Amino acid sequence: MVPGRTPVTTESTVATSDATSHLLPLLAQLTLEQKAAFVQGADFWATVPLPEIGVRAMTLSDGPAGVRGPRWDEREPSLNLPSGSALAASWDIDLAYRYGAAAASEARRKGVDVVLGPTINLHRSPLGGRHFECFSEDPELTAELGAAYVRGLQDNGVAATPKHYVANDSETDRFTVDVRVDERALRELYLAPFERAVEAGTWSVMSSYNSVDGVTMTENDLLETPLNSEWGFDGVVVSDWTAVRSLDAVAASQDLAMPGPAPAWGDLVAAVRDGRVSETDLDRKVLRMLLLAERVGALEGTPSVEPAPVDGVAFTREAAVEGTVLLTNDGTLPLDATTLRSVAVIGHNALEARTQGGGSATVLPEHVVSPLEGLRTALPEAAVSYEIGAVVQEGVAELPLEHLENPATGEPGLRVSFFDADGAELFTEDRRSTALVWFGGDAPIAASSSVVLETVYTPAETGEIQLGFAGANPGRVSIDGVEMLAETPQIEGTDLGAAFLNPPSSTAAVQAEAGRPLRLRAEFALSSGGPLAGALSVTLGIAPEKTDPDELIARAAAAAASADVAVIVVGTNSKVESEGYDRVDLDLPGRQDDLVRAVAATGTPTIVVVNAGSPVVLPWAGDVAAVVQGYFGGQEFGSAVAAVLTGAAEPGGRLPTTWPAALADVPVTDVTPQDGVLAYTEGIHIGYRAWLRADTAPAFPFGHGLGYTTWSWGAVQRDGDALDVTLANTGARAGKQVVQVYAERADSTVERPVRWLVGFATVRAEAGQTVTATIPLPARRFAHWSDGWQVEGGAFTLRAGASVADLPLTMEWSVGD
Repeated sequence: MVPGRTPVTTESTVATSDATSHLLPLLAQLTLEQKAAFVQGADFWATVPLPEIGVRAMTLSDGPAGVRGPRWDEREPSLNLPSGSALAASWDIDLAYRYGAAAASEARRKGVDVVLGPTINLHRSPLGGRHFECFSEDPELTAELGAAYVRGLQDNGVAATPKHYVANDSETDRFTVDVRVDERALRELYLAPFERAVEAGTWSVMSSYNSVDGVTMTENDLLETPLNSEWGFDGVVVSDWTAVRSLDAVAASQDLAMPGPAPAWGDLVAAVRDGRVSETDLDRKVLRMLLLAERVGALEGTPSVEPAPVDGVAFTREAAVEGTVLLTNDGTLPLDATTLRSVAVIGHNALEARTQGGGSATVLPEHVVSPLEGLRTALPEAAVSYEIGAVVQEGVAELPLEHLENPATGEPGLRVSFFDADGAELFTEDRRSTALVWFGGDAPIAASSSVVLETVYTPAETGEIQLGFAGANPGRVSIDGVEMLAETPQIEGTDLGAAFLNPPSSTAAVQAEAGRPLRLRAEFALSSGGPLAGALSVTLGIAPEKTDPDELIARAAAAAASADVAVIVVGTNSKVESEGYDRVDLDLPGRQDDLVRAVAATGTPTIVVVNAGSPVVLPWAGDVAAVVQGYFGGQEFGSAVAAVLTGAAEPGGRLPTTWPAALADVPVTDVTPQDGVLAYTEGIHIGYRAWLRADTAPAFPFGHGLGYTTWSWGAVQRDGDALDVTLANTGARAGKQVVQVYAERADSTVERPVRWLVGFATVRAEAGQTVTATIPLPARRFAHWSDGWQVEGGAFTLRAGASVADLPLTMEWSVGD
């Protein structure tokens, strides 16, 4: 032990008895072949059943922001919850618990036992492409919310799967990148949220694609230490899909290889018999799988927990409001709905909002409330006009269902048919969307040579449209029997997931006439083999209009000039924020910055709503009346935006990530491996810690967020190992405040951040009410890693307030006093 420091134990209690010992009799009844099959998936989403011992198949599903279920099918819609960064912006532990409970309710409705979430990797760099799916740049905020999410799921009988373990904080070369990170940063930052999830009792953890310090994660010793040996994890480590590369993963505490059967474990039985693999290692995996089956009610005699009923739509709206951050406000907000006569709503994202990021987290909601719809509903007495202003979405968007007729049934939708190499029809289905993904389900993708989509599309307007398809497969599109497009898409990059879920678009100009039906037929060639054999993604649709961008901006400015107020919704698109690739800049795509400047220049009070899951540069923020960050707010995004803008609800969010004024100011930007290696050279200094170290002012600091009332900060007082913070609502209406507590140690003998978050709490108060937040501060919050957890002797300085840059209350704190 280093002089001057005292050791501190973790907050978890490691189990002293084997949680699986009672399952040994079941294990003894299994053959080697059954055991080998049980630790691999049966298909994309299900495990192998063992009816001989009373174990049914368990279904896994993507679920960080809603539970899709085993089929990617618009006929089986899902609740589209706000994304991870939106949930984190609430800073509300109770809300995170209820979010998990809502996900559990959805999971059971869809027959899902294991939800693949939450995503608790860190926002190491704002360029991370999957930033929206993760919570925060801070390990403490991420850990507390992640643990609550886990409890909410599992208290309702559904397994959580925190992911991706570990250091999967960017997307470039994610399958092969070797992350080099020192042990202190690994323990204090990247492992910390997973440790808290284990303390919360998580039944599963997902291992990531990347390597850490030279060893791919499905074979890495980190799966055993600290996960099992130190933290007492007794659940199942499930691989990210196709992440198991060899039999070396068997000895490395990798429990379940998905999807299955896994090629890398194809000779597992033979490997046990010839001694390459220990049967003891295999048995431990089987026992953990049996324990998981028992926990989720998949083992005979162990009934599953019935989740508490949840009004999913109402909860989604509430969660979106709580995660909405008011960045700036000159007093224009909240709007007075009783006096407004006219509102100009502007922006591509106002009509076609992004409610979620791209990739495997995608769900298919039954209905999405756009900001335009939300504002028209909230302002029934006002004239609400709309202009697109600037094109944001790239590529084709699906054809509207109300303008489609299935030629086989006459119902809204389309007919989809699969054919073999001889042209024989293998399978047909009637669908209700022209944006289709098969990733599991009944369609015989692997056995088919082609798929044909047929529908009758009746345009609502006359003019030229850009008709075509998005997909990775060669395609042909014909109208009324005449071929108008034949393309073989060129895939950019090497990430199969990005190519699958965000493929390129091919279009041709078509003259449309309002009311005249067009008989559409699209045929796609299918290929066999490869890691995504049996999966398919195609969209038949229309790309945005090719109107002169200056004309679009001029039309928007004219609409704003004649309105009482202008609401512009700016945002990102699926080519900016998605699984599979990182961002190249922090700019809004297209001409959106020019659009905002032009509208603001009219003199009409201009409110900008940002529809992005991660930071974007806002160079005009000081020129508009208010800026509202709405994140990817789920299917009720538009309702939440309207409620916040009109003052029907308090903007409840605070930033879980620092927002820069320019990319050049960001301290940590490197997400691109060099010679296969991505080095975390910044150590423990990421996010606001790095900004403070660099002494650079961001556009908006970590924890920032305004409300519609005012607060006075009273006093801080110690109560054992907790801090009481007293504050008062000095405004005229009820409000929410997020009390944030940071520690400092200016005279430390070890390297430290300038300050770091040690605790937080949300409080609500009526006008004039004084409230007290009690924030637990266990010793571990002050510990650093040095061959074990250590707490430096002496006093720490605590600062409490409303953001990392607004901390009016101070006191000294000695650990253990």
